[in-house]
Amino acid sequence: MSYQERRALVAIFGTILISGGYAAYMLPRQPNGDAYSPEVFRFWGTYFLILIVVSIIVRIVISIAFSIINVIATREKEPGLTDERDHLIELRSNRYGLYIFALGFVAAMAALAMGNPPSTMFLLMLLGGIGSELVSDISEFIFYRRGF
Repeated sequence: MSYQERRALVAIFGTILISGGYAAYMLPRQPNGDAYSPEVFRFWGTYFLILIVVSIIVRIVISIAFSIINVIATREKEPGLTDERDHLIELRSNRYGLYIFALGFVAAMAALAMGNPPSTMFLLMLLGGIGSELVSDISEFIFYRRGF
């Protein structure tokens, strides 16, 4: 397994770990009552802002830990240069991830247009964001595994 494949697998598991752990911690704290109360909007605003910060910090820690463990286990260093194939794989996987994000955004807006509460919209946007990361990382792994 190449370095890029291992890095993509670590990113997949990191996304699942961060998203699942944070959701398990925060979603039970969602306020009950009126779906249009200021507390609901405050909860979701706080949820997304804290998720962004936590995600960035944990991803940096995971990336550093992966680099250290990879060097210890395989005795190979991180590739310094990327070639055209690496750029193409990154662009294609990002494109697929953006498709999923756009689909999640449209689904969230459609849910609002159909009269669903704002919590449904926020959940669909959250699922679209997490799904886009997963699709991007999975497609990157598949492209490297396939050789393109």
